[in-house]
Amino acid sequence: MLLPQSLETPEPPLNPLNQLSFEQNYRNICNLLLSLTHTRSLPKGLQLHAHIIKSGIQTIPLISHHLINFYSKTQLPLFSRQVFFEATHKSPTTWSSVISSFAQNEFPSLAIQFFRTMLVNNIRPDDHIYPSATKSCAILGRSDIGQSIHCLVLKTGYDRDVFVASSLVDMYGKCGKIKDARNLFDEMPQRNVVSWSGMIYGYAQLGEFEEALTLFKQALYERLDVNDFTFSSVVQVCANSTLLQLGKQIHGLCFKTNYDISSFVGSSLISLYSKCGVIGGSYRVFDEACVKNLGMWNAMLIACAQHSQTEKVFDLFKQMEGLGIKPNFITFLCVLYACSHAGLVEKGKHYFELMKEYGIEPGDQHYASLVDLFGRAGKLQEALSIIREMPIQPTESVWGAFLTGCRLHGNTELAAYAADRIFELGPVSSGLHVLLSNAYAAAGRYEDAAKARKMLRDRGIKKETGLSWVEEGNKVHTFAAGDRSNAKTKEIYRKLEELGDEMERAGYIADTSFVLREVNGEEKNQTIRYHSERLAVAFGLITFPSDRPIRVMKNLRICGDCHTAIKFMSKCTGRVIIVRDNNRFHHFEDGKCSCGDYW
Repeated sequence: MLLPQSLETPEPPLNPLNQLSFEQNYRNICNLLLSLTHTRSLPKGLQLHAHIIKSGIQTIPLISHHLINFYSKTQLPLFSRQVFFEATHKSPTTWSSVISSFAQNEFPSLAIQFFRTMLVNNIRPDDHIYPSATKSCAILGRSDIGQSIHCLVLKTGYDRDVFVASSLVDMYGKCGKIKDARNLFDEMPQRNVVSWSGMIYGYAQLGEFEEALTLFKQALYERLDVNDFTFSSVVQVCANSTLLQLGKQIHGLCFKTNYDISSFVGSSLISLYSKCGVIGGSYRVFDEACVKNLGMWNAMLIACAQHSQTEKVFDLFKQMEGLGIKPNFITFLCVLYACSHAGLVEKGKHYFELMKEYGIEPGDQHYASLVDLFGRAGKLQEALSIIREMPIQPTESVWGAFLTGCRLHGNTELAAYAADRIFELGPVSSGLHVLLSNAYAAAGRYEDAAKARKMLRDRGIKKETGLSWVEEGNKVHTFAAGDRSNAKTKEIYRKLEELGDEMERAGYIADTSFVLREVNGEEKNQTIRYHSERLAVAFGLITFPSDRPIRVMKNLRICGDCHTAIKFMSKCTGRVIIVRDNNRFHHFEDGKCSCGDYW
């Protein structure tokens, strides 16, 4: 006897996917995979992958493609590789997906390896595969492999494709082959944001800042929709050129286009304001950022370290730890730098040891920072022990840090020893050659000093000229020692004369030991009085309003006498004077410097 329908026991509900036809099921899975890829939902994606395996549809090429892409976006490229290997039929799309997964997740060598294997299997590359391969070459800095891929692009007729050509421009730019990049860029019938950004970045990387800014202006004139990478590159140009006013204008443009929220742009803006001596601007950018990536934290750490805000460095590091942000090797370089320039030996040792707890093996730069820390603190024997016990070969930077410590503390014997070790390394930088020559001369080894200078001449390299510059509106005024080329030269020298008398009454006595040339006492006084930074400060005093800080940028280390003199200048004039040398920032106010005379 049948029960009435309303009284029948209902059957348990089936999985909705099982109730659908195969085609509907397949489409739903594809759409669901795309959705989970977009939201980066790893746990749900893993569950769906398990269902796909149970359903036996993992062999369908499009399903493999979506799975590879899902693991790529969730930063699991090795899972992408596993899906690829399990695919019974590997279509060009499957190859494209796995190569892209490696390229996007910092596995460039695997990307190139799979690209080669694909060619061996007679799979023809397309406009999706080529950009991934060239991106991998850019990461590796292998322009030679990139050139081979470029030849293949020409042979297969993809050289007119805007995406492929743009990726090649970007690759050449990042590999420092700027002429090859420019030739290709100029020949392109159509350009996109990747090609423009690649060129701008390439010029910026090589220090050709004027050309980078010219291209950026041209891109804006052609109404190109530039992206966060473009803005980041241009802001870095302004930072490296200390063009504060232009940087502020570009910051405004970033704000209008909403790119100021990008972590890449944010990091560059922090660097811009810091390098231009406006640490308050760096704080504002950092504090207003909704999302802070590791790059932004590192940028803020080095900004604080360079501006002698050492306690803030430690505070930021603690904040990172509290938020679960894992520091990298750059983070520890920033903290070690802060310790070194504040003479905090025990703190430096603590952070050096802490690296190992985070699984970071110290590199030559970390050892150089540690040696610099001990050397600046006068612990030269301890610094030498660190060098001798290093598990890696000491580099130029390590011995250079030790030599600097020896010179700072007048230990001519150890300085000469370090100089001998540096000579054994072979060709070194021009700045280090000057240090070598001075170290030998101080130790009375004049023949070796002459040899060091001769090696510099033989290589056709001249000692870098000391320059200081000040930005006024959209113009940069540059000064060398004894410079008389500025339009306000008479007023500058008159101001220095007036200040000199006032400074002497306040207790300033010139230290002529910083004049290396053999001249008489009066000439030494005159020489040191007109160093480039003093001319720049005097220009600022007669040009800028009294409430505006005077910001001077310098390419070499500020000499001890100028450091003392500018302290007196700040006291006698009541002005805030900020000087950036090649090591750090010095904030002079009321006769004191933020570095505490430890630099």
